[in-house]
Order: sequence, then C-alpha cells, then structure tokens
Amino acid sequence: MTDASTAARAVTTSERLDRLPFTKQHLRVLTGSGIGWALDAMDVGLISFVIAALAVQWQLQPAEAGWIASIGFLGMAVGATLGGLLADRFGRRQIFAVTLVVYGLATGASALVGGLALLLVLRFFVGLGLGAELPVASTYVSEFAPARMRGRLIVILEAFWAIGWTAAALIGFFVIPASESGWRWAFAIGAIPAVYALIVRWGLPESARWLDRRGRHDEADAVVRRFEKSASVTWEAKRRLTTGPIELPPAATTARDRLSALWSREFRLRTASLWIVWFCVNFAYYGAFIWLPSILVQQGYDLVRSFGYTLIITLAQLPGYALAAWLIEVWGRRLTLSVFLAGSAAAAVFFGTASTEATVIAAGMALSFFNLGAWGALYAVSPELYPTSLRATGSGWAAGVGRIASIVAPLVVASLLVTEGSTVILFVMFGVFFAVAAAATWGLVDARGRTLDER
Repeated sequence: MTDASTAARAVTTSERLDRLPFTKQHLRVLTGSGIGWALDAMDVGLISFVIAALAVQWQLQPAEAGWIASIGFLGMAVGATLGGLLADRFGRRQIFAVTLVVYGLATGASALVGGLALLLVLRFFVGLGLGAELPVASTYVSEFAPARMRGRLIVILEAFWAIGWTAAALIGFFVIPASESGWRWAFAIGAIPAVYALIVRWGLPESARWLDRRGRHDEADAVVRRFEKSASVTWEAKRRLTTGPIELPPAATTARDRLSALWSREFRLRTASLWIVWFCVNFAYYGAFIWLPSILVQQGYDLVRSFGYTLIITLAQLPGYALAAWLIEVWGRRLTLSVFLAGSAAAAVFFGTASTEATVIAAGMALSFFNLGAWGALYAVSPELYPTSLRATGSGWAAGVGRIASIVAPLVVASLLVTEGSTVILFVMFGVFFAVAAAATWGLVDARGRTLDER
C-alpha cells in the first residue's frame, strides 16, 4: 500500500477514540457518570441503616426487614435486564438519565410512607431504576475510554461507589439516629438523583461508538471532534471519520438476536463465567454489607456504635479501588479480579471468626478493601466481553443474574440470624461464594489494551 493510499484511508471512530490522551472531556464523562454512580451507592447503603432503625421503630421481624432489602434487588434484577436491552436500542445517555429519575423520585417518596407495604412497593421502583443504571453507566464510560487506560477508568468509575457508600454511612451515623424521623430525612436526601438526571440528560454526549454503530455517523463525528479539540488534536480533511457504513456487520440487530448471541458458540463460555461471577459476588457482598449494622447490633453493639464501625469499615473501600485501578492495567483483568476475590474469601472467614472490637473492625476493613476492588475489576471486564451491538445487553443481563443472588441473600441472612453462631456460618458461606467466583474468572476473556469489538 502506498503512502498516498494510506493517508487517504478514513480513520474510524474507534481508532480516533483509542489514540486520544485523557482529556477534559473524558473527565467530564467520568465524573458525570461517577456522581450518578455515587448517588446510587448512597441509596443502596442507606437502606442498610434504615433497616436497622425501622426494625426497632416498627418492631419488624427479621423476615420483614429482609424483604425491605430483597424487594429492591428484585427491582434491580428486572431493571438490569431491561436497561441493557433499552440502552442498545435507544442509546446509553438516554437510559442513564431515565433510570436516575425513576429511582430518585421513588426514594424521595419513600420518606412519606407510613407502613411496610407501601415502602416495599416504592423500594421495588427504586431498584428498577438503580439496576438499569449501573451496567449502562459502565458501558457508556468504557466506550469513550482509550484502550490503554479503559480498565483503569472503569475501576475509577466504580470507586465513586465508595464515595456514595461513605455518604450513606455518614447519613446513617449523624442523621438517622438523631430523631424518630431520621430515616425519613435520609430517604429525602436520596431524592437528589432526580434533579441530577436533568444535568446528565443535557450535559453529557451520547456514546460515539453507539451512534456510529446505529449509522448516525455525522453525530458520532461531532462527538469525537469535541474530544479531539479538548486534546488539541486536528485531523486532515482526508482522514476524517467516514460517513459510510461500518465494514463489520453487527453481531445482533434485534432484542431477540442480542439475547441469542450471548449463548452463541463465540460468547457462551464468557457469558456463563460472567454470570457465575456476578451471582456469587452479589450474594456474598449484599448478604454481608446490607446486614452489617444489624449483625453488629446482634453481637452486642448499640445502634450508634454499630453505625460508627460500619463507617470505619466503609472507608477501606477507597484504597481497595485505588490498588485495583493500578493492577488492572499491570496484571490484567482476570488476575486482578481473581486475586481480589480470593482476598475477599479470606477476609470473610476472618470476619466470621473475629471476637474483639479490634479484630471485627480489621476484618471488616479487609473485606471492604478486597471486595470493592473486585467490584471495580468486574465492572471493567464486563463491557469488554461483548461487541457494541450487544454490549449493554451482555453487561445488563449479567448484572440481572447477579441481582437474583442479591434478592436471595438478605432473606437467607434474615433466616440464619436467629440461630446461635450465625455470624460464623454466614461469613464462611460468603467466603465459599467468593472462592467460586475467583475460579470462574478464568473463563473470561482478558481485553487489556485491546480496542473494543465494534461489531
């Protein structure tokens, strides 16, 4: 091929995005999505403190308290599966904004309830929006991130979860115990995402890769140019994005095709492995952390002290994310994910056998450190396993399967909390789930440094 013909070749959306440095536009996408992610975490975290407070105020049985958590995860399971399909059909940004509105309004309305039945209905709608948002947000950011730093940026995105959970712990420590209406004020604060959704809808660009895959090449070109301008990159007119069709055919074009493609010969091993990891991690994480304040209360700590310990344990999430963000581009996705899951398994057993205040806090911090680092790696690897035409669907259905575990886990914990020695039994069980997830990671594809599949 001559130099002239090489120069005349059109540069694709994928190539242009992958060769960019990290720009202010990337920072805008990351922080805009990350704030939404943090608000999601704040909502999920708040419910663990609200359950502990309502169990006292409303004299709830363990099974009733368990349903407050599980009904939200039922909504998340439905939301994750539908959200991925809708995001592949209508766009990442649109669905991202809608989900924030749904769960933000439902959370705010929860502050006004007077009984368990209505609270359960609203918690389902909270979960519906929340479950759809998380896989869509990780897909959205991954499609803007240059290949050489994509994994790291997704882990940083996931690190916003720690910020939101820490905010929930602070609200739980300072607001909820302050009065009998403290839990209502906590829910009212959770309505903030409904306002933030308007900023997301109009302030962030649509995914250029998704626009290009849908044949909207001029719009994709305009989005990429904003990033190139931010990086002070200009291209010669003859090397601009082509407005013709993408050469590679899409892997799927309809909702039915997308679901079938997940189990085609090419994707079935990675889909099965990903679903196992998502299921096991969700079961162990939500089984442990949703009930953590209540477990500490059962062990003899008063409500305020249990909330304070939970806050300290939560702070260990941030260094876990930081280490995972570094290792994921050094070790790769699979090794990083499996090591953090193995660490989570060991920390869970340690927590279950801890008997003093110091060891409870140390074990809890270790569990928080390893588990949230694993979450960061899991969200990084999930969108990379599938091509653009079914990326959100693949990530969303994996998350949806995981939410089935998060529905079951709080109910299992509630049934076991009444038995003697339940803490040891529970956390050894969580350790087993983490270990199974660590083994399943080796069925995944490690896409470190590779461009995303544009089919």
